Amino acid sequence: MPTDLTAFYDGWRADRGRINREAPDLGRGFATFYQGVMKDGALTLREKELIATAIGIAMRCEPCIYLHTRGCLKAGATREQVLEAAAVATMMQGGPAFVHLPSVVAALDAQGE
Repeated sequence: MPTDLTAFYDGWRADRGRINREAPDLGRGFATFYQGVMKDGALTLREKELIATAIGIAMRCEPCIYLHTRGCLKAGATREQVLEAAAVATMMQGGPAFVHLPSVVAALDAQGE
């Protein structure tokens, strides 16, 4: 788990920029898909971010955890809601998800929540 999540977020932004320059069709294609899915519909953006965070935990994807936890907070989720979504992922995934809960807490802490 990175200790400086600001560096992670800055690095992610730089990595996305490089992908967009070196593989523009891939970058555009994924961005279009992502933006089409991650907007209010039958589920709110907040609900979708909570689901994405839980899936990131279950899939053991730390970048997903950091990015979608931040997305949860930006979409209006509370710390308690994020942790409850994390609990659901842990219940479904068991121990392998549980060991990633410190990443969720670090992501929440990095956003001042």
